[in-house]
Amino acid sequence: MRQLTLLAGLVFTLAASGLVARAASPVVVRVETTLGNIDIQVDTVRAPITSANFLRYVDGGFYNGGEFYRAARPDTYHPVLPNRPPMQLIEARIPAGKQAFPPIPLERTSVTGLHHVVGTVAMGRNDGQPDSATDDFYILLNDQPSLDFGGKRFNDAQGTAPFGKVVAGMDVIRKINQQPVAPRDATPDNPLTKTQNLAPPIRIIKVYRLPQR
Repeated sequence: MRQLTLLAGLVFTLAASGLVARAASPVVVRVETTLGNIDIQVDTVRAPITSANFLRYVDGGFYNGGEFYRAARPDTYHPVLPNRPPMQLIEARIPAGKQAFPPIPLERTSVTGLHHVVGTVAMGRNDGQPDSATDDFYILLNDQPSLDFGGKRFNDAQGTAPFGKVVAGMDVIRKINQQPVAPRDATPDNPLTKTQNLAPPIRIIKVYRLPQR
């Protein structure tokens, strides 16, 4: 009993002095847009590299004045089965003229255990260049296993890196997704007459961390 009492006292003393690590509170980032707010919970544990990259743009104010510029939906995205099924998302970037940080290594879903499902937030990248993500991020409105590692939406089958999920504001995301887009001429390989380019883009007012609880 005496040993248990001493142990309990030691734990209390260490906790009071801050030497016992507390469970980290989730990092939540708010994206204020002209159509409303979106709250993103950032997974700093399972996707540390991608999360750190996103948060340095957030903390540096890089997204302030940026924009959601892309909306993929049934009337703007032409699927090519089986590798590129229908996709619904919105995509954002920093303002034109702001210099992005160097690209980061891709954190594959086979390593992080995260997947591309509704509400997932992930970094955009170039096809054939897995380690090319910088500031662009997108938010999914439908499940997209084709973007996981091994999926063939990218020819290299490496997928993209999810790093968070939407915890509030899916209604705002759907509203952004349905905004007007620029027109295009239909072609033999794509009969759609709308691009994925929002016209005008939806302005990002400010992006910042919410206080941790």
